[in-house]
Amino acid sequence: MQSLFVKGEVSNCKYHSSGHIYFTLKDAKGVVNCVMFATQRSGLSFRLAEGQQVVVGGSVDVYERDGKYQLYAKQIVLDGAGLLYEKFEQLKAELAECGMFAPEYKQPIPRYIRTLGVVTADTGAAVRDIIQIAARRNPYVQIILYPAIVQGAAAAESIVRGIRALERLGVDVMIVGRGGGSIEDLWGFNERIVAQAVFDCSVPVISAVGHETDTTIIDFVSDLRAPTPSAAAELAVTDIREILGALESARERLLQLMRHKSGEERTRLERYAVALRYGSPVSRIRARRQEGLRLEEQLQEHMERILRRKRHELDLYIERIRGLSPLDRLKSGFSYVEDEKGQNIRSVRGVCPGQQLTIRMQDGSIDAQVTEIRAGSGL
Repeated sequence: MQSLFVKGEVSNCKYHSSGHIYFTLKDAKGVVNCVMFATQRSGLSFRLAEGQQVVVGGSVDVYERDGKYQLYAKQIVLDGAGLLYEKFEQLKAELAECGMFAPEYKQPIPRYIRTLGVVTADTGAAVRDIIQIAARRNPYVQIILYPAIVQGAAAAESIVRGIRALERLGVDVMIVGRGGGSIEDLWGFNERIVAQAVFDCSVPVISAVGHETDTTIIDFVSDLRAPTPSAAAELAVTDIREILGALESARERLLQLMRHKSGEERTRLERYAVALRYGSPVSRIRARRQEGLRLEEQLQEHMERILRRKRHELDLYIERIRGLSPLDRLKSGFSYVEDEKGQNIRSVRGVCPGQQLTIRMQDGSIDAQVTEIRAGSGL
C-alpha cells in the first residue's frame, strides 16, 4: 500500500518542534494514526487543525516500535466543508489586507432609532425573535423586513439586493443575518459581494448570523457583530423604559438647573434693585435730606449746649454783679450819697460846705446840705 488516499476527520493534531506533524484520521468506522514528515510539508497548503475534513494521500506501513500500521502522508487536501473553510480563510485574509476590517471604517450604532431594517428570511426563528424582542423593547420602532434568500446559490445576490434596498429607504440601522446552520448553510454570508455590500453601506449594519460560535465574513466587515439575531435586536433597539428613565432624569436635572438659575437671577435682580434704589436721584436726594436733618439736629443740640453753658455763665456773672450792686448794699443798711449831678460822693474832698446832697436809702431818699466837713477816718 504505497499509494492510496484516505478521507476522514483530523484529530489529536500536534506540530512537533522537528517540523513533523502527528495526527489521527478518523471516521464513523475506524481510526488510523498519521504522520507527515517535515520533508513532505510541501504537500500541505494550509495549517492542519482539529475537526477538519481532509483527504490524505500517502503510504501505509508498520511502525516497528509499536507494531501498528501508520499512514505516512505525502499530501493533504481539504475535503467538502474543509474546502469551504480554506476558502473562508483565504477571503478573510484578502479582505483584511484590503482594510475592510479596520475599526476606523466602523460606523457607530445610533442609540435611538425610528426605523429598523432587517435582511433575513421571512420565515424562521430569526425574524420572529427580532420582531418579538424589538417590539417588546420599543413598540414605536418601525421594522422593515426584506425577505431575502439566506441559503443556497442565490443567497448572496438576494442578501446584497436586500442591503441596497433598505439603504435606499433610509432606515436608521440594519440587521443582516439568519439562524444557525452548517458552514454550507451559512456560506451566502461568506461571499465577497456580500462583504463588499456591507462595507459600502451608508447605514450602520449589525451582523447576526447563526449561533454565538458561528463566524462569517460579514461579522468582520459589519459595524457591529451580534452573537445571535435576538442579541442583534437588543443591540439595535434601546429599551423604551431606559429612554423614559433617561428623559425623566434629564427633566429632573433641567428643572434643578432652572431652579438654580432662577434663584441666581432673582438674587442678581434683587441686588440690582437695591443698587438702583440707593443709586437713583430720588434716593440720593432723600439720603441728602436725611443727612441734612441729622446735621441740623446735631447743630441744634450743639447750640443748645452752648446756650446752656452761656446761660450758666451769665447766671454766675449776675450773681457776681448782684454782690456789687448799690441797691443790694442799701438793703444791707448802707446809704448812697450823690451830688446835684447824681455823681456818687466817695470822699469828703469831693464836697464843700453848703453843697446840696441826696442821701438814698432802702426805703427812700433825703435831701441834705453840707454844714461841716470833718476829715479823717469815716468809721
